[in-house]
Amino acid sequence: MKKRALVGALLLLALCAGQTLGAEKRWVVSEGTTLKKEQSVSAANLADLPVGAELTLVEGEGRWLKVQTADGKEGWVYAGRVSDTQPVAEVGGGDGLLGDSMQKSQINTAKADSARSVRGLSPETAAYAKQHGTPEALKKELDKILARKVSNNEVKAFLKEGKIGEYAQ
Repeated sequence: MKKRALVGALLLLALCAGQTLGAEKRWVVSEGTTLKKEQSVSAANLADLPVGAELTLVEGEGRWLKVQTADGKEGWVYAGRVSDTQPVAEVGGGDGLLGDSMQKSQINTAKADSARSVRGLSPETAAYAKQHGTPEALKKELDKILARKVSNNEVKAFLKEGKIGEYAQ
């Protein structure tokens, strides 16, 4: 009797471990992602989730996913704010020379490269601008646009007003 109970307990433990090992993972890919109590943008926030946070998928429910955080909190996240692939590792930074402020994701680096090329800072575009005489007034106006910062609150207001993403009905 004791052997059967022991074998049953070990089998149950192995089954649970197998489910945990095979659980689907998701990673947070959007700043401002929050773990919600329910499947609604207006639901109570349970936790703020940083970009790169690993989540275990508990249940897929259309646009909302029930997940569990590494510290065991369970709740809902909007599916558009997570990915089933782990984010690219960070590049640069942390060597003590310039500190952590130099750490940027490869995505942010790509955005910066794009912004520089649009502004004509790459050698090719600088040569083109010089050859075709890009007016200085246009350069200044473009610099004004590129200097514009949009806050997270402004983005949220835009998404709410347009009923986009997690604010869609």
